Amino acid sequence: MLLELFIGAIFVGGTITLMLASYFLMRWFTGSEADVHEKDLASSVIFRISALHGLILALVFAQEMFSYQQLRLQTATEANAIADIYFDAGRYGGGHNVAVQKELNDYIRVVVDKEWQELGETNRLSPEAWAQWDAAYNAVLDLVPTNPREQSLRNHMLDRIYLISDSRTKRESTVADSMNAIFWFAALSGVFFIALAYYSYPPRSRNILLISMFGAYTGIILFLIYAFSNPYIQPAELSPGPLLRLQQQIAALPPAS
Repeated sequence: MLLELFIGAIFVGGTITLMLASYFLMRWFTGSEADVHEKDLASSVIFRISALHGLILALVFAQEMFSYQQLRLQTATEANAIADIYFDAGRYGGGHNVAVQKELNDYIRVVVDKEWQELGETNRLSPEAWAQWDAAYNAVLDLVPTNPREQSLRNHMLDRIYLISDSRTKRESTVADSMNAIFWFAALSGVFFIALAYYSYPPRSRNILLISMFGAYTGIILFLIYAFSNPYIQPAELSPGPLLRLQQQIAALPPAS
């Protein structure tokens, strides 16, 4: 919580500072008070730039929120697919089912303990997790059905393990395709130009307060966009909750006889 508050304060304080510095820079550059025509023109410029700036922030914020929610969905989908394979392997019987369940257990452990953090640091899936997925895939392929029941179970497990692979790729794309420096340039330059256009208003305490309020709110929106752009790290880290709950559910099962 302290880290989130600290980073949020940096964004809010930074945008307020940028706006006030830009405002006073323009006041110093123009030298004299603006006349009525200048104020009308400045108001028109502020309105147009603010509209474009707000549209950019709204679109990017919506995109990042959508990606964040999609990650939650993909994690749940992946956990459900793993659970389907694990319990289908238990229904399969024979000797190979134990190998399938062991490889899936190891896969969950690697994703939760290692890959989740590595995704936040490198924006890439862990090779170790891919190797563990491949081991589980091979364990399913090694199943030799002896009746229609086992054939149906094996086919379903193969279908589910392909779904795991697809969910993994989508999990990576959440951060691999995130925004770049161009967005931040557009966002901060919008703040700068809006603040410049306020020069026609005298630096009274209430005017400074209103400009600071606008800067603070813009900083909050920029902070939220930054936080949601990488959901694998703070300040908006998304826990692999469905995988953790599945891991706990499997650990609570009675040992196979």
